[in-house]
Amino acid sequence: MSASGRIALKPALDPELLRALRPAWVPAGILAVTAVLAWLAPLPEGLVGLRRWGPYALLGTGLLLAWWFNRGRAFVLAASLLGAVAAFHLYPTKAMYAALTVLVPLNLLLTMLRPERGARYRAAYAWVALLALEGFFLVWFANQAWAIDNFLLRSPPAPLLGRLMFAAAFAAALWRAWPELTALQVGIAGALAAFFVAAEWVGAPGVYAAFMSAAGVIMIVSLLAESHRLAFRDTLTGLPGRRALEERLRSLGGSFAIAMVDVDNFKKFNDAHGHDIGDQVLKLVAARLAEVGGGGIAFRYGGEEFGVLFPDSSLEDALPHLEAIRASIEGYRMAVRAPDRPKSGEAGAKLRAGLERAGSPEKQLSVTVSIGACGPKEKARAAAQVVKAADEALYRAKQGGRNRVST
Repeated sequence: MSASGRIALKPALDPELLRALRPAWVPAGILAVTAVLAWLAPLPEGLVGLRRWGPYALLGTGLLLAWWFNRGRAFVLAASLLGAVAAFHLYPTKAMYAALTVLVPLNLLLTMLRPERGARYRAAYAWVALLALEGFFLVWFANQAWAIDNFLLRSPPAPLLGRLMFAAAFAAALWRAWPELTALQVGIAGALAAFFVAAEWVGAPGVYAAFMSAAGVIMIVSLLAESHRLAFRDTLTGLPGRRALEERLRSLGGSFAIAMVDVDNFKKFNDAHGHDIGDQVLKLVAARLAEVGGGGIAFRYGGEEFGVLFPDSSLEDALPHLEAIRASIEGYRMAVRAPDRPKSGEAGAKLRAGLERAGSPEKQLSVTVSIGACGPKEKARAAAQVVKAADEALYRAKQGGRNRVST
């Protein structure tokens, strides 16, 4: 209950969880729209050809994008789905159907058990050879009627062995996706889900084609989103990169503030402790900057330099938040990460507290940052000019003794 006597209600869903699950919205939306269209709005007679050739076009496009962006898991899944459409088109038998419901999720499961090695280098040759061998097997197996007498392969709908493979592959896809939940990781799981629905409704050609097409759409959208992520987000820190900042600067209004942040003595720090510890420092600073208040947005500008943009705040409003984040970084004591040190922040904090109570000699380091901030003014109104002015303010902070905010 608040001081005013009103009951403070907590939101039903954690906003952080909703943000983390944002990549799942697109695949879920595509599946939902496909379901509505497949059952309530079947294709008119003049467009029936899309039922046959639509999945080929969409999955083929997804396959080419996976190869172009060098994404091995997406390449194997797209090739498996495209091969499944072609195989069932040529050999529409129960044996072929049963084999495809097992092999497609099995291929994805195998890719999830191995690290991502790309789709265009030597490591991908083994997958291409495996897919070719599966193609020869399917041609032979297509007319083996005896196989579907086994209770594990009896179909349709999807046989028991196929459902078990679906469950294992889907669980493995979620395991690989967590906790990053990138668009491509979630999209792979979504495409597999689309194939499962298509397999369950193989007796309804329109529904089957719609969901195989949906799998292709999910692959295409996910691969394009992955490309955007790699172009606009820094892989080390997870912050938006310099290109994202430059894009954001183009849409600013008349009131904004920009801060340039630099890790003090980072080169000496890197030389003394090694690049691995240097990377930990950059991640630490990035994590703290990401928590800046006042509507600030943190970016990795390059090297040990970061940018913080306040798109709707004046410089006067932004300064207290910059000072708070500077003090937060200064007050943090970073234990040098050993190979067995916990990766989660909560577990790491518990470990540090335990070591401090026990008087452990584990090496701890501290880091400080210098910040230069600026807003639009008479001689610097354009965003690019404000960035340059903030950089000059950063230089003054360095010259003034570091570990301070300068304007």
